[in-house]
Parts: sequence; C-alpha cells; structure tokens
Amino acid sequence: MEIDQHAAGTAAPPPVRIIPIPDATSAGYWEAAANHVLTVARCAVCGQTTLPPDMSCPHCHTTEPGFTFVPVEGKARVRTWTVIRRPFLQGFTPPFMLVDVELNDHPHIRMVAGLLDGAEAKLEIGTPVVVAFEDIAPKISVPAFRLEKSA
Repeated sequence: MEIDQHAAGTAAPPPVRIIPIPDATSAGYWEAAANHVLTVARCAVCGQTTLPPDMSCPHCHTTEPGFTFVPVEGKARVRTWTVIRRPFLQGFTPPFMLVDVELNDHPHIRMVAGLLDGAEAKLEIGTPVVVAFEDIAPKISVPAFRLEKSA
C-alpha cells in the first residue's frame, strides 16, 4: 500500500531546477555567472556587445565573432513583467515574477530573468533593478534581479 506523502503531512521535496549546460559559445558567460559577475559578449571584429552570444555577431554579421565576455554594471530598468501563477517550468514554484529589463550601460541589450522580490512586488515601467544571482547547484549560478532599493 502506497502512502500519499501530502496526505501524511510530509512536504514534497522542492522541484529540481533545470541546470544550464554551457557550450563553447556560452562557457565564458556561465563561468562569470558562477562568480556572481554579469557579463555580455563583445565581438572581436566590430567591438559591439550582445547577449546571448550566437554563432555570428548580430551587428557586423561575421561568422567568426571571437566573443570575449566583459563585465557589466548589472543595473537595469524594467521594460515589462509577468507573474507566473501556474506551474510550467521545472524547478519554479508559482507564483513568481519574470522581468524583461534593459541594461543601463548597454541599453540595446535586454534580459528576461526572475525578480527575487516576489510575485507581489510593485513595479512600473522604468523601475530600477540590479542583478542578483541564484545559486542553483555547486558552481552554477543564474542571473536574476532585485529592486534596486532592496539590493
């Protein structure tokens, strides 16, 4: 006879987060993130920055961009957001908030990440946020954001 753990009053273990698997193009980004440093990819040909890095540079279109990863300030402004109220991502327990932000020092770069202040955080377009990191496994951290005033 199986026992329903929820009925027995035993809490279920937290869901396992999906772990990013770096490839040759993104390894520098994830290495920096593991050290709680937000970086963007700089093209060796044109010097422009992008995120995420791809097989070619979106600015000069070279197929050999030789990206290097350069640290950024980590401050941003909220462009938009959504609150996720139904489970659909492994390892995330609803409700949680995702924000679409524009980096202050690289305004052409946008990121979508979790907001660590919770699903009920008060936001408006332009709200200042700062990068924070979630340590999801040994030597693996993912960028997220916090409201600048609570950083």
